[in-house]
Amino acid sequence: MNIGEAANQAGLPVKTVRYYSDIGLVSPSYRSASGYRNYDSTSVKKLIFVKRARSFDFSIEDCRELLDLYQDKNRTSSNVRRIAKEHLIRIQKKESELKNLRLELNHLVKACAGDDRPDCPIIDYFS
Repeated sequence: MNIGEAANQAGLPVKTVRYYSDIGLVSPSYRSASGYRNYDSTSVKKLIFVKRARSFDFSIEDCRELLDLYQDKNRTSSNVRRIAKEHLIRIQKKESELKNLRLELNHLVKACAGDDRPDCPIIDYFS
């Protein structure tokens, strides 16, 4: 199937599928004589796999590792778990940072009168 059909089946934009091909993440099964990318059902399954992993905000490199493990029938689940656990730790750290940002910004918003005067604690804090 052509790239448009593969993208549609995977639920991805064509541009994303092309990008994944260009970086060697999910390659087309073959190229036509005129250079068009063609995908088979296995390639579409890989695209869906990557789409789902990306929906959990896994990086491209994490997706590459997970995809390699997906294709390796001799994989150990400990390797998959390690990647997921490392990502979970990054999410928890980001969540904590966002919570601190929310609290600080909430404080600044409450401190700002939001009236016609030029003084603003938000601007003062940023400068």
